[in-house]
Amino acid sequence: MSVSEFISVEGLTRSNPKSHRQMRFAEEERPFAVQIFGGQPERMGMAAEMAEEVGADILDVNCGCPAPKVVKNGGGSGLLKDLPRLETILKEIKKSISIPLTLKLRTGFTDSTINCVEAAKMAEQCGVEHIQLHGRTKEQGYKGLANWDLVRQIKEAVKIPVSGNGDVTSIENALRRFEETGCDGILIGRGAMQNPWIFRQIQDVTQGRAPYQPSLEEKQAVLLEFFELLSEDMPEMPALGKMKQLAGQFTKGLVGGAQFRQTLYHSHSAREILDNIGVYFETLTTHDTFGNGLTEIEADSDLEFNSCDVSINNSCETAVAA
Repeated sequence: MSVSEFISVEGLTRSNPKSHRQMRFAEEERPFAVQIFGGQPERMGMAAEMAEEVGADILDVNCGCPAPKVVKNGGGSGLLKDLPRLETILKEIKKSISIPLTLKLRTGFTDSTINCVEAAKMAEQCGVEHIQLHGRTKEQGYKGLANWDLVRQIKEAVKIPVSGNGDVTSIENALRRFEETGCDGILIGRGAMQNPWIFRQIQDVTQGRAPYQPSLEEKQAVLLEFFELLSEDMPEMPALGKMKQLAGQFTKGLVGGAQFRQTLYHSHSAREILDNIGVYFETLTTHDTFGNGLTEIEADSDLEFNSCDVSINNSCETAVAA
């Protein structure tokens, strides 16, 4: 399944065109969940109804975003400081829709206020049908390591399906998380931006096949297709910005990837972006190297995502089930 960008209920219920665009999806993306955030029960219920009306299969509540501008208005992980308000929101949404209701949350607001197990139990009582835990607190943001033991604890505490999220960037890591926690699914966000084929690769391994390895030509084609889709959907400058954000993850692990990213970051037009992509992959195919020849493990890890403003707002998160 795939999940939308997280959408502000304030924008959605006040007819903000951008918020409405964020609910669009293609049929091949089904089952498709619309994820909303906010702190007002009535508006959360209204937005949930709107998501069902556009054809969403699932309504997902974001109780995990740590961005200050989201938290200060009571949304995202800010709801972990007020579980009674979260309970009211979930009950309001549940009576407003007929599609399944799911919840994504963090482990707690701070390291000293871990309350995700309590929140998960309450959510189950409110009719939530699936819990997704990102194994960090709001205070951590995207730093440190995700705590997957709390995924296990929630799985043991509730009867509904539970999925985990955080730091899944390889096939081996995904399989280990399934085994260690007994979770029903894994959500992969930034890891899928780095390797869009990771879902197919996990499926290959679980079904006894060698994991699929994309060619350089296929990697180039994916970058070009992504930019083409962006260009069809928005003006050139926003498309350039989103392309550079994707490139920050997608090129990790490629030979000369760090230097290639720098050429993209300094591109100022669609033509320049396309030319630089062409030069990079042609050079790599012809000479098996590019620039200084370093791979990501040796190069600087520039442009790390450290806010859900980037990692969620500009990418979709996708799930793989056990």
